[in-house]
Amino acid sequence: MAESMRPPSVSDVARRAGVSKATAARVLGGYGRVSAAIHAAVSAAAAEIGYRPNELARSMTTGRSDTIGIVVGDIANPFFAVAVHAMSQVLRAEGFGVLLANSAESLAEEKAAIDTLLGRRVDGMIVSPADMRESSHLRAIVDSGVPLVQFDRCAAGLAVAGVTADDRDVAAEVTHMLIRRGHRRIAYFTACETDSGRFSDLEEIGTGSVRERIAGFLAAGEGLEDTALEVVVGAVGAKRAQSLATEVLSRGAEAPTAMIASDSTIGLGLYTAARAAGIAIPQALSLVTFHDADWTAIAHPGITVISQPARRLGEEAARMLIRQIQTGDGTCAHRVVPCRIIPRGSVGDGPVS
Repeated sequence: MAESMRPPSVSDVARRAGVSKATAARVLGGYGRVSAAIHAAVSAAAAEIGYRPNELARSMTTGRSDTIGIVVGDIANPFFAVAVHAMSQVLRAEGFGVLLANSAESLAEEKAAIDTLLGRRVDGMIVSPADMRESSHLRAIVDSGVPLVQFDRCAAGLAVAGVTADDRDVAAEVTHMLIRRGHRRIAYFTACETDSGRFSDLEEIGTGSVRERIAGFLAAGEGLEDTALEVVVGAVGAKRAQSLATEVLSRGAEAPTAMIASDSTIGLGLYTAARAAGIAIPQALSLVTFHDADWTAIAHPGITVISQPARRLGEEAARMLIRQIQTGDGTCAHRVVPCRIIPRGSVGDGPVS
């Protein structure tokens, strides 16, 4: 009974195909030369008896696992979901499998995931760093000889390839747009958290892309004495974002007349808070969110969005990694992909002073 449960081995395939074990191993391992007829016979025998290769053993023999590790901050976030799908399509078309890890924006989880992927002998990694201030674990990837591409955010002081959006520029652009429309009290909501629960300095923000957006947001208001720009931290998830927005919007004459969400999940919370409070969009409040999620187009009114090219970013990161693997060229290339603002109905004029 125990023998019948044993998985088929290379020896079993060899017997079935009528070849030596060494010949079967060459075909199944993808190395060495054999005739087309023998290759077909061994492949057919393997399929007939349900042989599955031992990937770990093969990677130790060939030095390759044909597997790529991907570590992102929040796979439930629509931006990451679209990007990872795009990465996977490009990688699989080149013959690579994908191992996906979700760090939950935790540096400790990210480090653990990277250790696991290195133990799996992946051929390369795409990582979206949870904290740009910490790079020792990312440097360990490079030091181990594994190609690395940073995605969406880049750790400070780490000279490796990366693909990001133009977060700072587009955040400044959309803030300038709101200021031109007459808004002087604008709040930016982010899921990033600080020790104090309040924002006071950019150095407190570890997520690179969010730091860039906040930097652009604040830069747009520099030199404007009558403009108050506020950063609200800790908007983790739609419900928490709604709660924070409800609090901010209850300030009466001091409440913001425009709000920017750092992602569409936060944006949904802000939209819900405004509706629950009976605040009309865009007549009494303007709303903009990063990421063109499905709900933003069907909301009433439609939500003006900063469309992040998630698919293009994911595809570019995968292609950049494949080039590193194929050429051995670890040149520190940084690609910046532009976002675009899609105007809908959620931005109106600010109050007349």
